[in-house]
Amino acid sequence: MLSLQNQRQPKTTPLVDDYEISDTVLGLGINGKVVQCTHRRTKQNYALKVLLDNEKARREVDLHWRVSGCRHIVNIIDVYENTYSGRKCLLVVMECMEGGELFQRIQDKADGAFTEREAAQIMHEICVAVDYLHSRDIAHRDLKPENLLYTTSQPNAVLKLTDFGFAKETFTNDTLQTPCYTPYYVAPEVLGPQKYDKSCDIWSLGVVMYIIMCGFPPFYSNHGLAISPGMKKRIRTGQYDFPDPEWTNVSPAAKDLIKGMLNVDPSKRLCIQDVIRNKWIAQYNAVPQTPLCTGRMLKEAEETWPEVQEEMTRSLATMRVDYDQVGQPHG
Repeated sequence: MLSLQNQRQPKTTPLVDDYEISDTVLGLGINGKVVQCTHRRTKQNYALKVLLDNEKARREVDLHWRVSGCRHIVNIIDVYENTYSGRKCLLVVMECMEGGELFQRIQDKADGAFTEREAAQIMHEICVAVDYLHSRDIAHRDLKPENLLYTTSQPNAVLKLTDFGFAKETFTNDTLQTPCYTPYYVAPEVLGPQKYDKSCDIWSLGVVMYIIMCGFPPFYSNHGLAISPGMKKRIRTGQYDFPDPEWTNVSPAAKDLIKGMLNVDPSKRLCIQDVIRNKWIAQYNAVPQTPLCTGRMLKEAEETWPEVQEEMTRSLATMRVDYDQVGQPHG
């Protein structure tokens, strides 16, 4: 069994000695549900993730624990190695993200109240998290809106990245081998036989930024299928545009940054250092306060958004195929 490498070992005392577990489900992660728990002494609320104790779960906890010191990554408070419902589990206590998902927050704003400057600030916060990971040779590999949460509902809330179920350690000259992805945020090389690495996180950043700027994804599939043949082709060939009227007033700098992140050639795609040093990100306070259509577009697509999320979740199970299967030459 993989030991946790950061010297912080799980506690073997019963979690219920320290925390009271509630029936409130906060979310469903890739590898387990998240419920609310309360510290018995401080009465502080936390999120509790229950993982079956195996090598995969230990790797997830280890990688998340190593990076949870970053301001923009959800913090792990405690880890317990307990028997839960008769099975050996890892119980991960994390800070409770009471502010909800990134896109819900944008959607809740009044029409025209969300500006390009705010979008740049959000992207800066996400980039800080990705830079923290990549500088430690860790790729997240499931960077999508549902995994970007706010600490509170207050205006000064902090945006944080969560769910390390697909995270993987990467090393120089070593590329990631196990394709597991969510269709709207999948990099072209994951769909083909090439190997892929941290650059797939940059691709995901590009897709997330695109949606933040307009309220819909760049390679949209109209067929109700998570990945349609047409969408697959559009992703592979990098076919997307910046349609009017949603993109009319968006700055050329923002569009150029998206183009750099969505480059179909991973070797030409920006790295996280390029992105975080880009003037639009680094000097986000100087970005024009142009009103964006994002909130309105998300509201208009509100009924289909949960379906899109469900499609992504459903697809994850079928798409976690071995690299060998994805990499089979065709024809």
